[in-house]
Amino acid sequence: MAINPATTAWPIVGCARTPVVPVNGAFKALSPHALAAPVLQHLLQQSGVPAHAVDGVVIGNALAAGGNPARLLALAAGLPQSVPAVTVDTQCCSGLDAITLACGWLALGHADIVIAGGVEAWSRAPLRMHRPLNADQPAQAYLQPAFSPWPERDPDMLDAAAAVAQRMQISRAEQNRYAIASHERAVSHAAQLMQEIVPIAGITQDVYPRSLQAQRVARMPVVRGIHSAARIDCSLQAVAISAQADGAALVLLASPQACKRWNLQPKAAWLGASNLGAAPEAPLLCAHIAAQHLLQRHALSAQALSNVELHDAFAVQGLLFARALGLRSEQLNPAGGGLARGHPIGASAAIAFVRALATWSHCATAQQPYAMACAAGAGGLGTAALIGPWLP
Repeated sequence: MAINPATTAWPIVGCARTPVVPVNGAFKALSPHALAAPVLQHLLQQSGVPAHAVDGVVIGNALAAGGNPARLLALAAGLPQSVPAVTVDTQCCSGLDAITLACGWLALGHADIVIAGGVEAWSRAPLRMHRPLNADQPAQAYLQPAFSPWPERDPDMLDAAAAVAQRMQISRAEQNRYAIASHERAVSHAAQLMQEIVPIAGITQDVYPRSLQAQRVARMPVVRGIHSAARIDCSLQAVAISAQADGAALVLLASPQACKRWNLQPKAAWLGASNLGAAPEAPLLCAHIAAQHLLQRHALSAQALSNVELHDAFAVQGLLFARALGLRSEQLNPAGGGLARGHPIGASAAIAFVRALATWSHCATAQQPYAMACAAGAGGLGTAALIGPWLP
């Protein structure tokens, strides 16, 4: 099925991201708006769009604990005070959902130029406390909010990943091989990845990827020990879990009319998205559910995709995603995924979008003209977006 760009597509004028840096690293003193503002300013300079032409900012963020980081970003980056800004929190899906919402603004005629994406300054995340019911009781600290109204269906994400590995019999050795390969790809593509990165605080590339030896990986801590009914060791080791991190990624989207008015040259097109919910106790499965739904909506097979960028918070997630979609190894995260970069929660899916677009720009073919970015989020959420050529 040919996708009709006149009815479904929105031009992507530019995209960029920060390096991804583990928590308490080089970005530990940066607030979300301080981290993302240079990226927004870079997009305006790169595209030639004046600040007063921007009609809105939509940003995903998961850990700022309220407020409106998108508004702080818009003001810190020098946009006019009249520009509206909205913050989206769907946890790991936030950055991609923000881009989808921005396309909705364009479709409604609410805006002609929107900057969207995600940012997470995990290092500066506020401490969380539950207010006591009575004044004589102490406040109760907590690490994460509830993602399901039923505690028995709201597992810790590490427990959820281990349970999926056990049920699907994904061995520890298979998970570790996947993780080693992800790091190897990121290291070997470092020069290519730098082309999409705006240097921040003197950092010019992702910090976490490294060459790993199987012997060293075997000695890494086991975070969750678990075996399948068939006695397969399905344990999770640290290497198979995406590291906590800081980072940001933004996309500049415009209407066709704005492209003509400002003489903008689209790099690609946003062609559609799928946002779905599924079982809250098995969130790792939600990315491939959203991806399958998006492909079905457009009557496409996975073989029409030149590349797919999944934010793989866990190695088991990447393995199951590839299996569910029937992807070849070189299609999924060809320059390494979130497992190698790290996991700045609210930004991770937006980084996947930027990565998908960057890879698509040099590897798409007539037989495989599309790319996809996907993520899953706590509480049983999945998101996916389709990228392809802009055909005015």
